[in-house]
Amino acid sequence: MPFFREVVGQKETKCQLVESVRSGKMPHALLFTGTPGSGKLPMALALARYLLCRHPLEDDACGSCPSCKMMDKLSHPDLHFAFPIVKRKPGHDSVCDDFLPQWREMLERNLYVDLPQWMLKIGAGNQQPQIYVRESDEIQRKLSFKSSQGGYKVMLVWLPEKMNTECANKLLKLLEEPPLKTVFLLVSEQPDSLLPTIVSRTQRINLHPLADDEIERFLRDRYGLVEEDAHDIARRSSGSLLKAVENIQLSEENRLCFELFVNLMRMAYRRDVRSLKTWSEQVAGMGRERQKNLLEYCQRMVRENFITNFRHPEMVYLNPDEEQFAIRFSPFINERNIISVMALLEEAQCHVEQNVNPKMIFFDMALRMIVEMKQR
Repeated sequence: MPFFREVVGQKETKCQLVESVRSGKMPHALLFTGTPGSGKLPMALALARYLLCRHPLEDDACGSCPSCKMMDKLSHPDLHFAFPIVKRKPGHDSVCDDFLPQWREMLERNLYVDLPQWMLKIGAGNQQPQIYVRESDEIQRKLSFKSSQGGYKVMLVWLPEKMNTECANKLLKLLEEPPLKTVFLLVSEQPDSLLPTIVSRTQRINLHPLADDEIERFLRDRYGLVEEDAHDIARRSSGSLLKAVENIQLSEENRLCFELFVNLMRMAYRRDVRSLKTWSEQVAGMGRERQKNLLEYCQRMVRENFITNFRHPEMVYLNPDEEQFAIRFSPFINERNIISVMALLEEAQCHVEQNVNPKMIFFDMALRMIVEMKQR
């Protein structure tokens, strides 16, 4: 698992965290926030390695002590995880330890991950991921033990906004009276969704979007891209290493979103109601998290196609497949319908979050898109 030197960019944050540890002024709870792909989870893991290292260097973990060797496989007994999961059996609350093999396997392949990737990894299907109340009892039990190595105990909570209310309230009690030498690392994509009382008991570490040259250097070193390709992908990634990796080659999920978007727009233009009904049924069976991901993707594509009309390619952030589609599609997104199309997609996203019947949501949206596609 990562060292500080392996986390892309964020030099000031690394220095701040190292200084906190070395000065003995480490807060008992940190809340990592920032844009997706900025490196929150890798930074938290690098900090955990540094805290647990037996012989830390001035600016990083040593990499050779027994603790570092255990961290290489995420098997350190004083490092504990909580993350969103789904129920394996109806009526039975699973715990995160049930999914630790998949968690470790995912992070061994790529540290810059998001919730949709994790949901695919565990086969969540239509289930809504969350951190169940039973997990709070597991956290309390694990942290009640003494440190096996005589140093810190670290509890890393990925996406704490996915905790149900009872679990969040129990975690709050732990944050108010933390066990000795215990550090909580909360990694959040939506900190505004957390209980204000939890946020107030943490020190916030906000990671900024990565610079294009930092992403470009990573792509050349890790994927062997030539300078021109690395520069183009970095420019289209909006400071997100997650987007950059996806942009190298459309991921399976992004490819599906692209195809669904293209099909929706083409069928709406043709007024093919029968095909739109089939399309809506397909999307309705995808599960809520993937539906929200699709709608976010559609909104991005609408914005980028609108900007394409202004003939300023340096302002457009599309991959080659999306650019090819935009050549003919962009004129259909214009001043007469851009606001209403975006409102239609945002309304559908809001209804998905409210658990409205998905077949109704997407068929209604698809039918109304017919009208929008005629506003040329």
